[in-house]
Amino acid sequence: MNNRWIRQTAMGALLLAAAACGQKGASSGTTIAVIPKGTSHMYWQSIHAGANQAAKELGVEVIWRGPIREDDRDSQVSEVEGFVSRGVSGIVLAPLDEAALVAPVADAKSHNIPVVIIDSGLKGGEYVSFIATDNLKGGQLAGERLAEVMHDTGKAILLRYAEGSDSTTRREQGFLDALKKHPGIQIVSSNQYAGTDVEGAYKKAEALLSVYKKPDGSLDVNGIFCANESSTFAMLRVLQDNGWVGKVHFVGFDSSPNLVKGLRDGGLDGLVIQDPVRMGYLGVKTMVDHLKGRPIEKWIDTGVHIATRDNMDQPDIKALLEPDLSK
Repeated sequence: MNNRWIRQTAMGALLLAAAACGQKGASSGTTIAVIPKGTSHMYWQSIHAGANQAAKELGVEVIWRGPIREDDRDSQVSEVEGFVSRGVSGIVLAPLDEAALVAPVADAKSHNIPVVIIDSGLKGGEYVSFIATDNLKGGQLAGERLAEVMHDTGKAILLRYAEGSDSTTRREQGFLDALKKHPGIQIVSSNQYAGTDVEGAYKKAEALLSVYKKPDGSLDVNGIFCANESSTFAMLRVLQDNGWVGKVHFVGFDSSPNLVKGLRDGGLDGLVIQDPVRMGYLGVKTMVDHLKGRPIEKWIDTGVHIATRDNMDQPDIKALLEPDLSK
């Protein structure tokens, strides 16, 4: 009886050791490529910080590579193809075009390399999970905030971001949907695109507002919405350079030190803010869970909020406006 107990105990120990080795094997040597839309904006740096945090906690390697410009479709396609050829364990991708990245993602799947999509949607369903902000809701929050500060009356402008970007297209649609409930506000322009870099967006914003400039130098526009970080900052600079700050209501999207200052100083009436650190973290964590065979959700909402001068110093809002990327 005693010998039998010893044999059972030894066998149990071996089984536990084997299970432990199997668990370790799922992380040890795991390489996950994280490919953002771009690498220059604060938003993507926050995604990177979250991805690194997850990698450290879970014992996997993260390789961060992406285009410099957020309109460089060919570069992002090449990044995906390169990681497929390299044979990474998985790819976390923020597609800068909802259609152009479909084929590369399908190719990754055919090579048994799973893909988790973050930030912006992708047509088709060749990915294991989509982790993002509810961008339609974010646009609605922006519309409601602008209607509030405009007191439901006046003329408004929507400066779009870039064609083919699913996330910002949804924000823009949400904004327009929200303002349909406020018939006292007239949308006088909604078909102009800022483009993907600040300097180009500055020129587009300046040209757009010049159309509504009165002879006395004031604007015949009461409200503006921009759908991402670069276009928001560009528009803020145009307003500052022309002395229009505080004379037109302005709601933007995303956060950076310049935009936070603009919100505090009165150049912005609101910022719709996401949680990019959490998005980057969950992108890597979800991939690791998938590789370990754990059940995962097909769609994960990372949350969206509106920041104003009244709430920007509340701990939860402040943490999103000014994330600590050193952690």
